[in-house]
Amino acid sequence: MERRADGVAVVTLDHPKMNALSTELLRQLLGVAEALTDDPPGAVVVTGGPKIFAAGADIAEFAGPDEARVIGDLFLRALGAVADIPRCTIAAISGFALGGGCELALACDLRIASERARLGQPEILLGIIPGGGGTQRLSRLVGPARAKDLIFTGRQVGADEALAMGLVDEVVAHDELLQRATARAATIAAGAVVAQGLAKRAIDRGLDITLNGGLDLEQQLFVQVFGTDDARIGIESFRASGPGQARFTGR
Repeated sequence: MERRADGVAVVTLDHPKMNALSTELLRQLLGVAEALTDDPPGAVVVTGGPKIFAAGADIAEFAGPDEARVIGDLFLRALGAVADIPRCTIAAISGFALGGGCELALACDLRIASERARLGQPEILLGIIPGGGGTQRLSRLVGPARAKDLIFTGRQVGADEALAMGLVDEVVAHDELLQRATARAATIAAGAVVAQGLAKRAIDRGLDITLNGGLDLEQQLFVQVFGTDDARIGIESFRASGPGQARFTGR
């Protein structure tokens, strides 16, 4: 992990040759995500190698139900920790993001893909189902019918199809991917990051409860955000200079 001067933390997956999400790599990812939650940067970019973002779980570790329970629990905790980072997280998808790799991208807030990217949930081709959140996060993102298509067939989609279905948010030239992802992250990191984190909590948790429950949660966080320095700075700046001029401190 690299923490940049512009407030962006870049987390790079590095597990040759396929960037498989082994139990060891998942434990490392869990530790990094917990550290970023305890001491949040302005924004986070998660990326992999130039050809493979992450190829999924390490098949060599697959065996029976007992092993599946351990692996599934670790995926749940590691990707849940990524999803819970109280700042904007951006997956920079360079190439293949399959199985657990796709699920890691789904755990991020935004997804920027290289024109060479290919995404999918191919677990069904092994006779199994996604175990890292794919059935839940994918269906919430692209809708149940599209999620069932990808999960039932195990097919991979290219960057343009992924963009069209809402699986990724932006497609850029392969050589510009990391630059674009970090630039977007830096722009977000220069904003009111505490408020962003509270808005993220309202959106993510609100999706898991009723509308009325979500509205109550929003009101609680709306009141809470007025206790931040950034809210004071933003309101004072608006009164003095109009919108878009505030320089936030992240507190």
